[in-house]
Amino acid sequence: QYKFRDLTIEELKNVSKTYPNFTFSMNTYTFKDGSQKDLLNFSGTVPVRYGNSYNIPVQLWILDSHPFAPPICFLKPTANMGISVGKHVDVHGRIYLPYLQNWSHPKSTVIGLIKEMIAKFEEELPLYSLSSSDAARQSELLSYIAKITEGETDMKSRSKIGDQNEECFNKITVVGAGDLGIACVLAVAAKGVADKVILLDLSEGAAKGGTMDLEIFALPNVEISKDFSASADSKVVILTVNFLGNAQTYLDVIQSNVDLFRGIIPAISHYSQNAVLLIASHPVEIMTYVSWKLSTFPKSRVIGVGTNLDSERFRYILTNLLKAELLAKDAWVIGEQGEDKVPSWTGDNLVADQTEGMAARNSREKVANRAMEILKGKGQRSWSVGLSVAHLTDSILKDKRKVHSVSTLAKGCCNINSEVFLSLPCILGTSGVIEMVKLEEDPLVEEKLQSSAASIHDLQQQLKL
Repeated sequence: QYKFRDLTIEELKNVSKTYPNFTFSMNTYTFKDGSQKDLLNFSGTVPVRYGNSYNIPVQLWILDSHPFAPPICFLKPTANMGISVGKHVDVHGRIYLPYLQNWSHPKSTVIGLIKEMIAKFEEELPLYSLSSSDAARQSELLSYIAKITEGETDMKSRSKIGDQNEECFNKITVVGAGDLGIACVLAVAAKGVADKVILLDLSEGAAKGGTMDLEIFALPNVEISKDFSASADSKVVILTVNFLGNAQTYLDVIQSNVDLFRGIIPAISHYSQNAVLLIASHPVEIMTYVSWKLSTFPKSRVIGVGTNLDSERFRYILTNLLKAELLAKDAWVIGEQGEDKVPSWTGDNLVADQTEGMAARNSREKVANRAMEILKGKGQRSWSVGLSVAHLTDSILKDKRKVHSVSTLAKGCCNINSEVFLSLPCILGTSGVIEMVKLEEDPLVEEKLQSSAASIHDLQQQLKL
């Protein structure tokens, strides 16, 4: 059934000579769309030196269009091994490498793929040893991973991990232990909105920096973990991780973040199937879209922090610096983070008379422009974003039904027809976005939103999800 049988056999002979420990077999692989094929696969270990020498167990599935299509690669951890999720490995053990993304026959070969696999694993070891208690807690997840690597992709069949019943327990998880992640933990803890806060530290090695300080000073109800299972049954999961490598272009940076999220979001959604995902990673509009796609959650439960901080600052400036409290009442900053955000209103502060209404609109625009100029001088530091995140988390967990300007699916709003996330005024509650608040009609604002949507959609089309 292999279209290029001779080429495939010749190449696999070379693999067998170079890596004699690999064993070959034919098994049925089930793809994401439910289709199945009998495919050649081989399993074995690759030698990796990471301080000490390790043999990393892997399995490679050879597609029937090989060598013109890359293999599908997985780690095969034993019961006493845990998967270190990173930019090259997801929670299911699926392996993602630049070599696979750029696969091109005859330049690309399985031998070359294994060599890059070894090189990348020596930079970031993909497996770690579990203690006996950790291994027991990990057993159910490993069973699930085994099904995924065999091709089973019915996400609805996922069982709940553990026997915890935390329906009345407000638990949140912050993913990422950088400055922003720690700022979110501190702000949420200070606001007292959660009964328990898990800081999921995905970095390599022992705790250091701010994470170490959190351990030293032991905040009540805050737990630091490297294990995704610690996040189980969270009501809100806050994503703060960002790629910190040396990517060449802006698109490369975004793609690296996508690769990072590919290893995180499925694990988070597996352990907390009813959570609201709150995205603070950059660029927030695109990473919220990516999280929505990878999680398969309804759009209402995947939210970006968007321009919530800008909106709160905007209303504060209008009220306290420009003494325009009436205008501040229904004022919002919407669109996308950065220079393209725009002021808008959800109420009608203008008088009915057309002439007077035009004068009032001009006056409002002048005040709004002054406020936006002041706003430009206010940077967004980690602690300020952390306060904004705590603000949003409070509204969600306590079902406050408050309006916030957050990144939500904008399709259908302002004649936007593409699946993009933009900041718009939304009512938030325990189920995430309850309702989008209607904006005052303004052709200029609508035009700017459409322009933002078009540029974001263009970037999304170039990404490999």
